Amino acid sequence: MREEKLNNEKSFLYPPGGILIWIIVLVEVITFFMGIGSLLFEKNSNPKDFLEMQSSLNVNFAVWNTIFLLTSGYAIVIAVHFHDRTEQFKFNVALLTAIFFGIFFLGLKGWEYAIKVNDGLGLDAGIFWGYYWLLTGFHYMHVVVGILILLIIFFYRNTIERVNLEAGAVFWHMCDLIWVVLFPVLYLIH
Repeated sequence: MREEKLNNEKSFLYPPGGILIWIIVLVEVITFFMGIGSLLFEKNSNPKDFLEMQSSLNVNFAVWNTIFLLTSGYAIVIAVHFHDRTEQFKFNVALLTAIFFGIFFLGLKGWEYAIKVNDGLGLDAGIFWGYYWLLTGFHYMHVVVGILILLIIFFYRNTIERVNLEAGAVFWHMCDLIWVVLFPVLYLIH
């Protein structure tokens, strides 16, 4: 009974993945939301120019990227579930699915970036493009780091502790959350 009480107290004091990952997530989310807030402030100051620049974004790319990331996020949830049930094969498939959909996101976003560069829409093409490149580029780097974390989990899948799996999943869900906010702010809200 005492051991069960200690485990319950520990789970309250130590959220999934441990407190450190949640501190990292909090700092990252605050950083992104400050950038998004600044973008919205600038957009409000000059809506005509922002709308003109925003209209050249490809919403279809963004919709597919949203599908890729959310599918990947769902797959990591399923992976944690199968890890808990010690169903190794299903865990491996779910984890690889999460990784592959993350890579699909990077590939499609990279293609979108190449099109923008080819069209001369770099950081210096206007204030909207500066925000676009900084916010989506910073997110892109987070997705790269997230995939590396998921790959490390995959390579250590036979010995991974649940807390480390949870930390990787929490980081990955942070990438989802940030994209789910960036997507409408950059692509949909006019």
